[in-house]
Amino acid sequence: MMILKLSNKDSNFYYYMGKFFGSRIVQTETKDRIYDDNNKIWYIYVDSNDKAYGFISVCDSIIKNIYSSHEEYLKELLLQVMKDFSVEPSVVTKLYENLYQECGLKITNLDNYKHFVMIRGDKI
Repeated sequence: MMILKLSNKDSNFYYYMGKFFGSRIVQTETKDRIYDDNNKIWYIYVDSNDKAYGFISVCDSIIKNIYSSHEEYLKELLLQVMKDFSVEPSVVTKLYENLYQECGLKITNLDNYKHFVMIRGDKI
């Protein structure tokens, strides 16, 4: 198991991330759409068989997208992001609210967003 850091300019980016873009499963679970914007860095959780299970996209210390088919993988991704930088206020899916708390991120509920929360946290 390893965490890759890629952008959409990397030659193997779509090999790992292609299945997530436009996925109805990801969109239904997270209530979020995933786009391969040029300015994002993607933390991708990959197993020993080279299969991706989850990701976090980041732009300027702001988490833009987050998804994982296994919460334990997502926890590793979040902790890696937090080792790299302080997380600036980021609006993300509410789906993983308990996991954000486990990782020490501060959560703010948003009045007009049923499926999203704001998170932020210090570098660890």
